[in-house]
Amino acid sequence: MRRVVFAPDSFKGTIAAADAARALAGAWMSVEPGVEAVLRPMADGGEGTVAAFAAAVAGAQPMPITVDGPAGRPIETSWLLLPASVEAADGTAVVDMASTSGIELLDRLRPWDADSRGFGQAIAAALDHGVSRLVLGIGSSASTDGGTGMLRALGARFLAADGSEVAPGARGLPDIVEVDLDDLRPAPEVRVLTDVTNPLTGPRGAAAVFGPQKGLIDVVDQQRTDAGLGRLAELLGLDPDVPGAGAAGGVGAALLAWGGALLPGAAEVAQLIGLADAIADADVVVTGEGAYDGQSGDGKVPSFVASLAAESGRDTLLVAGRIDPDADTGLFADARSLTALAGSGAAALAETARWLHEAGRQLARAAPGS
Repeated sequence: MRRVVFAPDSFKGTIAAADAARALAGAWMSVEPGVEAVLRPMADGGEGTVAAFAAAVAGAQPMPITVDGPAGRPIETSWLLLPASVEAADGTAVVDMASTSGIELLDRLRPWDADSRGFGQAIAAALDHGVSRLVLGIGSSASTDGGTGMLRALGARFLAADGSEVAPGARGLPDIVEVDLDDLRPAPEVRVLTDVTNPLTGPRGAAAVFGPQKGLIDVVDQQRTDAGLGRLAELLGLDPDVPGAGAAGGVGAALLAWGGALLPGAAEVAQLIGLADAIADADVVVTGEGAYDGQSGDGKVPSFVASLAAESGRDTLLVAGRIDPDADTGLFADARSLTALAGSGAAALAETARWLHEAGRQLARAAPGS
């Protein structure tokens, strides 16, 4: 019996990684009914991180919670409790930014007022539960608040010259003259998942590079926010040039200040869900993401999965919403673009599950050994 591992990332905005893995596996089994399908949905710290762990770790338990979302209204979400282990005797909590303070939770951009408080509230709930390790995915953030909202939810205070609390979000950053960490909750082991290596400030920093995605369009606004982030780093005693400090609008820097370790998201998720062992016993591996482009070879899920498979001498097949002309697909034995199959990007987006199924069927027929 052939064994096929399905390890896609989410197709952002259309289908979660776990659903994509199920769709591809179902399509493959419609061609090869006797195949053993092993589902290992992946993530790199962004959208779908909690769902990836929930699908891959036996005994994982969703813990419902209501947090203050980035739009200023309550969000019903959850963090994930992983069973106790040798490394984490009291269990591990997985919390992601996307489902607590993520940009997909906004109906319109709020560049000045969105913040990371909901993410911090979910972390606080996990600490209240008594976990001994946190795994935090910080992709898909809605704000450029330097992590001040998150740290506030954990007990920090950010004060203006008159001693009052500054406004939340990027709006308050330029007014911070003092940081009070006396009541900041102590951190357990904190593993921070990100695929971003940008520093906190400067031309590659959070405000300049990611600010426009969150509504900071004007260069003057970006410069004002960048200066506020720099001052925050100084008050926290942080080097703003540390790679990854600019992740999630500066949440990376805040987590460093709290004692967290920034780690490559895809590699860490793979280790925690046992992807290497699954691949070692497989005949072929299928991975994918929404857009495979010129930057996808730099630590993104498909390229990471393919490199892991290559170490075990296994072929990897790629499915992507679109495959850009400048993308290097040399890591893959075969590849399918949903846009090409559907005839247009709009058609692929409108019926992602349908075209995933078609891509899966085509790959099953063409796969080595079929």
